[in-house]
Amino acid sequence: MPPLYKTIPSPVGQLTLVARERKLAAILWESERLNRVRLGPLEEDSQHPTLKETERQLAEYFAGQRSRFELELDFAGTDFQIRVWQALLTIPFGQTRSYRDIAIQIGQPTAVRAVGAANGRNPISIIAPCHRVIGSSGSLTGFAGGLAAKQFLLSLEGQQTLQLAF
Repeated sequence: MPPLYKTIPSPVGQLTLVARERKLAAILWESERLNRVRLGPLEEDSQHPTLKETERQLAEYFAGQRSRFELELDFAGTDFQIRVWQALLTIPFGQTRSYRDIAIQIGQPTAVRAVGAANGRNPISIIAPCHRVIGSSGSLTGFAGGLAAKQFLLSLEGQQTLQLAF
């Protein structure tokens, strides 16, 4: 069975939610870069229970009524990527970490650039909060949804405006 998807509006643009079986496999941005996340052919299903529950929890998050997601996730990537994505899940709501912090957390302190690359391929944006990872100087750095969306998400979570890195 191919992965199923549903597209929803959000304050950060249209999001495409993707499920495999009963688990969330991806949240894709409206301006998604080709091949950032590999899923294969998708089939639309706006009534899939995992997609409907993800939509409900995201609506609560955007309304300021949810600070923690309760969804089963299906990360597809290399062992290293999955370790990075699992580390993202430990960053508390309203807090940030640097790429170096994540590299240290996963036991590979010299893998800062590899952590950045894995962060950029995170298939489940927002839920696995890659927006909470910033540069060592405290600046906002690359984000699949764009830096404006990253700033919006951090502001929603109560972070002060951070400096944009160019």
